[in-house]
Amino acid sequence: MARYFDVHPDNPQPRSIAQIADSIRDGALVAYPTDSCFALGCRLGNRDGTERIRTIRGLGDKHHFTLVCRDFAQLGQFVHIDNDVFRAIKATTPGSYTFILPATREVPRMLQHPKKKTVGVRIPDHVVTQALLAELDEPLLSSTLLLPGEEEPMTQGWEIKEALDHAVDAVVDSGDCGTEPTTVIDFSSGEAEVVRHGAGATDRFE
Repeated sequence: MARYFDVHPDNPQPRSIAQIADSIRDGALVAYPTDSCFALGCRLGNRDGTERIRTIRGLGDKHHFTLVCRDFAQLGQFVHIDNDVFRAIKATTPGSYTFILPATREVPRMLQHPKKKTVGVRIPDHVVTQALLAELDEPLLSSTLLLPGEEEPMTQGWEIKEALDHAVDAVVDSGDCGTEPTTVIDFSSGEAEVVRHGAGATDRFE
């Protein structure tokens, strides 16, 4: 049965954030809010958590997972990013964007695209997510919480708790966070390619 955390959207309770971070360090898979929609997240290197995300979402081995990072200093540990690409990303970050970039050696092989050796990264503009990332002091391995056969993600914490009570270890609820996933921009070739239109505007990349 999943633990349910009701977290204030503007002033997250430090005790709750610390408990959630501790559970993630101990191997928990959590459903948590972002600035686009709810996501599933676990610790980087949590093989069991990664497989559980694949199972819940019905994903194949070519799916790009996302490393949700606190800031550019953290993001830079996991992807190679040149000056031109950095400037383009900096202009829209933090925000509702996922960027696909060449992975560094810090990224486990199983999380990289099998042919391109890339990984998705993002820096969210969400108070609760940022508080959790600060407490955790490492990125969250994440994927949008979109269930197989559904066109839109679930938007309510109680709804997620009901549907995934035995599939996740915790649900973090800070209110409705919308149904649009991130906009995905692929920079793996050095040029911006819009892979998915989502919550972030794409005019800068087209």
